[in-house]
Amino acid sequence: MSRTAALPARSLHRRQIAAASLLLVGLATWLFTPGAHAQAVASTDRLIVKYRDSAEGTQRRATAMSASQATHSRLHAAGVYAVDGHYNGQGAQVLRMDRHMGLAQMSQLARAVMAADPNVLYAEPDVRLQALATPSDPMYAQQWDYFEATAGMRLPAAWDLSTGTGVVVGVLDTGYRPHADLVGNVVPGYDFVTDTTMANDGSARDADASDPGDYCSSGQSSWHGTHVAGTVAALANNGIGTVGVAYGAKVLPVRVMGCNGGYNSDIADGIVWAAGGGVAGVPANTRPAKVINMSLGGQAACSTTLQNAINTARGLGATIVVAAGNSNMDAANFSPANCKGVITVGAVGRKGGRAPYSNFGAVVDVSAPGGNMATASADGILSTLNAGRTTPGADSYAYYQGTSMAAPHVAGVAALMLARNPKLTPDEVDVLLRSNARAFAVACSNCGSGMVDAAASVAAAFLGSAVPADVAEVENNNTLATAQSLTLNPVKVRGSMASSTDVDFYKFSVPAGATVKARLMANMASNYNLDLRNSAGTVLVASARALGLTDPVSWKNATAAAVTVYARVGFASGAVGAAGTYSLELAR
Repeated sequence: MSRTAALPARSLHRRQIAAASLLLVGLATWLFTPGAHAQAVASTDRLIVKYRDSAEGTQRRATAMSASQATHSRLHAAGVYAVDGHYNGQGAQVLRMDRHMGLAQMSQLARAVMAADPNVLYAEPDVRLQALATPSDPMYAQQWDYFEATAGMRLPAAWDLSTGTGVVVGVLDTGYRPHADLVGNVVPGYDFVTDTTMANDGSARDADASDPGDYCSSGQSSWHGTHVAGTVAALANNGIGTVGVAYGAKVLPVRVMGCNGGYNSDIADGIVWAAGGGVAGVPANTRPAKVINMSLGGQAACSTTLQNAINTARGLGATIVVAAGNSNMDAANFSPANCKGVITVGAVGRKGGRAPYSNFGAVVDVSAPGGNMATASADGILSTLNAGRTTPGADSYAYYQGTSMAAPHVAGVAALMLARNPKLTPDEVDVLLRSNARAFAVACSNCGSGMVDAAASVAAAFLGSAVPADVAEVENNNTLATAQSLTLNPVKVRGSMASSTDVDFYKFSVPAGATVKARLMANMASNYNLDLRNSAGTVLVASARALGLTDPVSWKNATAAAVTVYARVGFASGAVGAAGTYSLELAR
């Protein structure tokens, strides 16, 4: 279907477009080039403009994409024309120009558009992202990344606890091929690519998330989404090929990239839809993802469009895992690795050190196997692929390397954790992955808290012998005398730090000879501390670990009678109020 047929109510009338004469001095794209470790800063032909909710804004929407007169007046002078457009899922206009331009100029123009029209909430370039893999052409014994002692994920022990059954993982990528070793674990997805040339399948958005090939610029298709999806959930025990990290889970393919990558506006809509949110003009997703993997990125700040989509998805309960990037640079300069609320994954090679291409820095949460084929092809990551050079061919397998390969390992482990404890929040998944990561085999600075340990992370999905009951914090609980009583066992309190001076107390009984285990998990942006006290307020045991890690404590009642113990949660740094959430889990 053509873009006009697909989005008739949101298409720009050519007469209105000509009258608008939209001046756009410089849209930009940032591209990861498969097979290389650097991006080329290219161009884009799109601008995203979001208007504030108002009577005027409502009228603009009713007239199908006409921009404000102030915007027209400001943009007309540059002689750049919008030739097409649509609304994204956030209600912003996505305008396509008659030519591509550079990022610096476009960013400057976006600021000018905002300054000229107070009804513009934000305006920004619609940049393009590309796959982060480093492909190379050449089954379980070959998947060193799962079981080898040096850099493997320790998956066999994790599989004793969970295989991911019941969890859907959204793979936002180039789409998928119906590979015999994968298709049985694929649920219906969607194609969000709006540009027909980029889509490379003769149509714009539609319900077909299959990958027709992304060969248009490189001369060879990568089948990147099929490789990533295979790492997440390739079938097991079926007599062929490889096995996925979470082989009991399902893959929701969300096609957001084609030839030359994908636009932020399309990726953002894909994120929201994958998590179960509504996107105008797109059927509802009946299989929402609890985990979303994005093995894509580019060198730029996290855009408002992308961050808004991530916030929406997290609000719907989705854990979002992203690749750090393949440029051997600070990941803080790459999106979506630098977005808030995501789990950013760096790559290690087979020897357990940072892969030479992997980005690094403070925004990297953890690392996982991404491979390093500079030493040997078999030191890459083996997964499902397609043998077609440009258009689809036969099923195949291949070794690839990249943070694109590292991220789906972590997404798979998140699925294993959520299958074992569906009540885990995105913040809790992140904290548990970081807290249970193991040390690097080779010293690695700014590579996150360590290498993801699947066995430890899945075992830590709950503290006691079963998933705890959830209870809400009840104020006022700021003193020993007003401590909230907890009688359930095991139990998890979901509370919040009202202010930087807030303290919360909880009391519970520990039987004679019994041991109580407790752990505090703060939100991703905060650091709170935990201690256990007796009725006199004397500290029995305490934990004050770093930001992003659990605070675990345990205490044994060595007396001959039950004892009332008090747990105290205190502020160290970070968010307060509605954003200052935490969970306190107890088992005894």
